[in-house]
Amino acid sequence: MIDPQQLIADRRDAVRRALNEDIGSGDITALLIPAQKHAEASVITREAAVVCGTAWVDEVFAQLDSAIGIEWRVRDGDEVQPGQVLLTLSGSARSLLTGERTALNFLQTLSGTATIARQFAALVKGTTIQILDTRKTLPGLRLAQKYAVTVGGCHNHRIGLYDAFLIKENHIAACGGIAAAVGKAREIAPGKPVEVEVESLEEFQQALQAGADIIMLDNFDEGQIRAAIALNRGTARLEVSGNLEADNLSAKAIEGIDYLSSGSLTKHCRAIDLSMRIQLKNLSD
Repeated sequence: MIDPQQLIADRRDAVRRALNEDIGSGDITALLIPAQKHAEASVITREAAVVCGTAWVDEVFAQLDSAIGIEWRVRDGDEVQPGQVLLTLSGSARSLLTGERTALNFLQTLSGTATIARQFAALVKGTTIQILDTRKTLPGLRLAQKYAVTVGGCHNHRIGLYDAFLIKENHIAACGGIAAAVGKAREIAPGKPVEVEVESLEEFQQALQAGADIIMLDNFDEGQIRAAIALNRGTARLEVSGNLEADNLSAKAIEGIDYLSSGSLTKHCRAIDLSMRIQLKNLSD
């Protein structure tokens, strides 16, 4: 689960880095605009989407020019249609033009993630199954994308390598087996969840006997999933993973499964098509 204070700090840092990489030594194109020029702007979406990233846009202009006025017409989680105005801005024309791309980059990317998550969440509506994200996120935008996943209606797997164990094939081999790996994990961090990824029913039984909290069924077919559910009898929480996409996910949403995890929520993200329209104003306007 994302710590709200950690998300705020991460957002400030992400925006600072994004502005620095874009502006560098200064926005030379914005200098074409007289300093006294003011403007009004509106951001519209050119396609249907789930909005996410409003706080990142606010942060961009807070860091760039706190005098910029922002009026949101939507909130994170709202579904919008093509041509809909998402927000209006007013203030220095230079500041609006300088911040435009960075603000839209955050808004379009996070809205893209939230939109995919909403589509995936709809596939298990009416069940108790949760769809989880993975660590396959854009570098530097881990918390932002995981936040967007929750806005879309899905859920977070572990945030990073520090908040839960996920014991995979190489860990198992290095430790000398599933039982040894689970036992060592309990010694290292007794309070942390221990999950084991298995690739066969034999490994599944070993993980079950070792007392894993969660067992990930990696690329199991429907027959193997049902066999694992029967063996499990509610002992461990079960997660199904492996090439899950919108077109095949429903087939794996079998009663007795707790989680379906898919990297597609974040790594296949397609940015939403957004546009900012600016109207210059004179000081006397």
